[in-house]
Amino acid sequence: MDLGIRDKKAIVCAGSKGLGRGCAEALAEAGVEIVLNARSADVLEATAREIAGKYGVKVTPVAADITTEDGRKAVLAAGEGADILVNNAGGPPPGLWSDWNRDDFIKALDANMLAPIAMMQAVLPTMIDRGWGRIVNITSQSVKAPIAQLGLSNSARSGLTGFVAGTSRQVAGYGVTINNMLPGIHATDRAISLDSGVMKAEGISMEEAQARRARTIPAGRYGTSTEFGSMCAFLCSQHAGFIVGQNISLDGGAANISV
Repeated sequence: MDLGIRDKKAIVCAGSKGLGRGCAEALAEAGVEIVLNARSADVLEATAREIAGKYGVKVTPVAADITTEDGRKAVLAAGEGADILVNNAGGPPPGLWSDWNRDDFIKALDANMLAPIAMMQAVLPTMIDRGWGRIVNITSQSVKAPIAQLGLSNSARSGLTGFVAGTSRQVAGYGVTINNMLPGIHATDRAISLDSGVMKAEGISMEEAQARRARTIPAGRYGTSTEFGSMCAFLCSQHAGFIVGQNISLDGGAANISV
């Protein structure tokens, strides 16, 4: 399928690996110019070269912390006039309710709610003036089915979901769509981190921790960054203009919710 977005420009945050990279690759395959952001310059630049070489599109790496004002300024300057924004940031660490203090919550809010909101507020005026734009926020299945040990993530990402619910409907009439993608467990560094915590807490092997988690997923496996990226690219396509303010689960059926 031709997604109809060749020669558009996209900002992809936290895109050097994992789900962010999956989105960047799918957009690049569709002919989109990529402004690729991550914190680690070495990994980022290597990823940018690989994507540019594989798909023949311009990829501009911007090593910056998207959760900071200076980091966002650098990314937005490189991505001036972007048609597409993919918001993404690593999730806060798991734990118990008693582990966290106010500073922990503020840090989670900065990374997983306030930073993506700031990025949206920065790009929306140009998208509205142009009469076309696509924004996709990578959040978590926990906004529909909160996960006990992810209280920080539950809190911050739910706040972002609330903002998108209203904002997406305010801008849809201008040809701009905003949607959220809610990943369950995918074969990424985030899954390794969570499985490592189970492994250490329960004294089991990584293989058993992974197998145990896979058994909780009706699909019987972890998702892949490639299939995740394909959905992201579709939401950014010309074909997705009637999809507005949705929270799309990609979790292999793990969250048994009917809405």
